[in-house]
Amino acid sequence: MIRLSPTRRTLLAIALLAGTALVVAPPAIAADPAPLVVAKTFVAESLDPIDGSAGWALISHGIAEGLFTVSREGTVVPLLAERAERRDDGAWIVTLAEGRMYSDGTPVHAEGVAAAQNRTGDRNPAARASAGRLTFTALDPRTLLVETERPTPILPSILAEWAFPAYRQTDAGPVFTGPYAVASFEPGARIALEPNPHYPGAEARAPIDLRHVGDGQAMALALASGELDLAFNLPVETLSMLRARDGVTVRSFPVAYQYMMFMNTREGPLADVAVRRAIDRAIDRTTLVAAIRAGRPATGAFAEAYPFAADVVPALDPEGARRQLEEAGWTLGADGVRSKDGVRLVLDLVAYPQRPDLVTLQPVLRAALAEIGIGATTRVTELPNEIASSGDFDLLLWAQHTAPAGDPAFFLSLFLGSEGARNYAGWSSGELDALVAALASAEDPAERIRLAREAQAVAAADAPVAHLVTPEWHVGLSGRLAGYEPWGSDNYVIRPDLLPAD
Repeated sequence: MIRLSPTRRTLLAIALLAGTALVVAPPAIAADPAPLVVAKTFVAESLDPIDGSAGWALISHGIAEGLFTVSREGTVVPLLAERAERRDDGAWIVTLAEGRMYSDGTPVHAEGVAAAQNRTGDRNPAARASAGRLTFTALDPRTLLVETERPTPILPSILAEWAFPAYRQTDAGPVFTGPYAVASFEPGARIALEPNPHYPGAEARAPIDLRHVGDGQAMALALASGELDLAFNLPVETLSMLRARDGVTVRSFPVAYQYMMFMNTREGPLADVAVRRAIDRAIDRTTLVAAIRAGRPATGAFAEAYPFAADVVPALDPEGARRQLEEAGWTLGADGVRSKDGVRLVLDLVAYPQRPDLVTLQPVLRAALAEIGIGATTRVTELPNEIASSGDFDLLLWAQHTAPAGDPAFFLSLFLGSEGARNYAGWSSGELDALVAALASAEDPAERIRLAREAQAVAAADAPVAHLVTPEWHVGLSGRLAGYEPWGSDNYVIRPDLLPAD
């Protein structure tokens, strides 16, 4: 097994914090190592950052990088950039790091970065979530002028969001700067990755066979049989079996994701705020944590580790929920299901298997709804993005990293803002929008915390989404990767330090 000495670990930490590529000479390994086989429940369906959340997948897969990133310690640090400085007029000057190249050997320069980022900003709403439209202009080969539609004091954090990977557009498609390059691509199914020869330490890396395995049980069995080297996001019920298996290591770690349940407010029973509030009051978050055997009850939109997180778990009050429904005219029938004006209160509860915990939560939530007279049918879909965007659901279980660059504006704007491109609940609040607008330009950290908490309180009062659990995830490893340490939720799974112990 390859292990870094204390000196190498120190140099690695310095390199990460400085936002520069690691240039320490890598340990020697055998020539032409066998590919590492990595399984994930999500694999990129597109290699183009303008397509939905492709940027997140490409960064997670080790293919792409941004100008800034979030370090292992959770701080925003330069990566392809060297620094960013705010001018008196509110615009920013970003200086690129020297010596970086795309995987085809082309140097990274400001003109190409500006062209790519402007293209993404035009065509991907996620790139406009935190500060509106960003406009990039090359001032010289290493210098960018970045102007923002809404003034922002946190441009480095915004540029660390997954919507902003750097790339060079070619006739064959985008080319990136990460430690791995794409050798072959089956959208949503499989990617053959080869070490990027222009990324420091390439000779120490093995090729990677990245596979989509949507069924968590199948992933666990494949790891146990020796077919996989890394299995990311294993179901909790498989862990005891895997831990008893020789040659398999399981690591569990807290993540900054939130499990939540969007409520479709556009029409039907959930257009009634009394129904939404009653549902939120009927959910026992502690029972949900017990069902998935890991994590913590959610206090709001953000994990408790963030200073802007809400600090109180929503109260469990099923009796109050029943009373609220009665007062709103939803009366209990002989079959135990409520109705109003001839409409039975039966809801469509949707989950997706790419996050196995969500499927586990379905029957627990259905039972909680039944306790207050709400019926539920459950459905599992392999196409959560299509279901979410179409509004073809009543209740949609969802997993989301709500602060991917350590700031609350991204989620509050993109998922809860009236014009948010991912406002899956179809909810609109002028009060929330005003708070998000104020948050975009607030410079004082204490003021940003206050605004984020107020925005969460506004959303909690109207209940377009019920925040459920801050989870813990599980990674299985073969002996070749027994030293792998997961961090950064699933934003940074395949990294420069993913070295085989051959």
